[in-house]
This record gives sequence, C-alpha cells and structure tokens, in this order.
Amino acid sequence: MRHAALVVAPILVYRQFTMIIQADHRNPTSSGAQDSVDSIRMASVMAALGHPARVTILRRLACCDECCCREVVEHLNLAQSTVSQHLKVLVEAGLVSYEPRRPKSRYVLNKQALQSASCAIDDLVNDCQPQPSPVVQPDS
Repeated sequence: MRHAALVVAPILVYRQFTMIIQADHRNPTSSGAQDSVDSIRMASVMAALGHPARVTILRRLACCDECCCREVVEHLNLAQSTVSQHLKVLVEAGLVSYEPRRPKSRYVLNKQALQSASCAIDDLVNDCQPQPSPVVQPDS
C-alpha cells in the first residue's frame, strides 16, 4: 500500500495589535491626556469615514432632515443589513444620531460633529506642516 506524501502548507497567523494610549492619570486635565482623547476621537471618526458607502450615507443624510434605514438603502446598491452596519459605525463615531421610533427608527446627520472633524483634520494638517524659520534681519 502506498502512502500519500503529507504536504504541510505554512500557516500564517495574523495578530491584531491594539495601541493603548495611556493618559497621564495623575493629572487628567494635562495637555497630554487631552491630546490622547482627541487623537482617539479623531481616529474613530476617520475610521468611520474610511469606507465609501459611509461617505455616501453621510451625503444622503445631509440632503434631508432625517431618514430611516430603508430610505438610505433605496439610494445605495447594498443590502439592508449592510447599510444597517454602516449606520451603526457612523452612530458609534458620533457622526450620525439615532432616534428609535416606531415603526421606523430615524437617522440624523450630526452636522456639529462633522464640523468638529473638519476642524480637527485642519489642525492635524497644520501641525504636520513645516513651520518657516523666522527671518533674522541683520543689524544696520
């Protein structure tokens, strides 16, 4: 009886690492602690904006005062369950407000949160730009 050769394929294991930003617990109002909170909040918003369907959903919500999930689904080529998941991400990031009502729950764009995100992105871009060196005028 012939034995089949055992072929062992390499198994790749991916681990998800999470960065934990530790704030200064001795002084919770310190600049470092606030920067950490702001960075976490901004990363959450940026992650929520990181999918084209969610950007499209935000644009749809901006066109009306409020929408139910079905109204959003009608404007996208996605399943209702997929749209619900995207809406959940937007709600968790604070970009959309959820108002449970019977028979249809409503979603509303949080324009203030979107404006705050825009300002945070502007601040990030400005912080990352090289600052020009001050020009020293020679004494005459």
